[in-house]
Amino acid sequence: MRVKLEVIASTVEDALLAQQHGADRLELITAVTEGGLTPGIGLVRQVLRRVDIPVHVMVRPHSRSFIYSEADLETMMEEIQAISEAGAQGIVLGLLTPEGIIDEEGLQRLLARTGELQVTFHRAFDELEDPLSGIQVLLKYPQVTRVLTAGGRLPAFQSVSRLKQLVEAAHGTALAILAGGGLQVDGIRAFLRQTGVQEVHYGSAVRMDHSLLAPIYPAALQRLVQLLR
Repeated sequence: MRVKLEVIASTVEDALLAQQHGADRLELITAVTEGGLTPGIGLVRQVLRRVDIPVHVMVRPHSRSFIYSEADLETMMEEIQAISEAGAQGIVLGLLTPEGIIDEEGLQRLLARTGELQVTFHRAFDELEDPLSGIQVLLKYPQVTRVLTAGGRLPAFQSVSRLKQLVEAAHGTALAILAGGGLQVDGIRAFLRQTGVQEVHYGSAVRMDHSLLAPIYPAALQRLVQLLR
C-alpha cells in the first residue's frame, strides 16, 4: 500500500504548492502556531475551488484546551454544517472531558452533523493517559476514519514503539493511524518500517527554515514524496 501524505495548508498558496508537489490530502487550518483553528469559510471555499486533492478542514473554536462548553459545541456544529455545504471531503476535530478522556457525548453530537464527511480525531488524542483505550473508544464510531497522533506527548520520531502499538490496535479496522507531530524528512523510511504507519502528516518540515509561518518549500516536499513513493 502506498503511504499517503497529508500536508498542512493555511493559505490558498500553501494548498496549490502542496498539490503541485505531491501531497495526497490537505489539512486546512488557521492559527498554525496555536496548533490549528477553524479557518474562515471564505478560505475553505477558495481552496476547494482550486485544488483537486481531498481537503480536510480543522474544526477547533479556540486553543485554550480540548474541553468544550455548550456554546463551543454549538459553534462547532455550525462550522461542520458550513464546511460540509462548501464541499470539503473531511473535518478534523478532537474533544476531551475534564478527566482527560475522550468526550463521547460531545463527539456523538458533532458526528451527528458530519453526514458523508470523513472525520479525523486530531492530536487531542495525545493528551490521553491510555491511548490504546482511546483507540477502542473511537472504533465505536465509524465516521471517525483516522487518528492524527505523535504517539503521545513526545515527537513522533521518539514514539516509534507506541505508534506501532496503535497501528496494531487499529489493524483490520477502518481506522487509520495518521502519524504527525515532529516528523522530519530524513529518517522517514526507517520510521515507516518500524511503525507500520501508512499515512503521514507534515507541517514545518516541508516549509522554509522549518517554520510553520513560512511558505511550503517545494524542494523539501518533493524529496519527501520521493522517499515515500
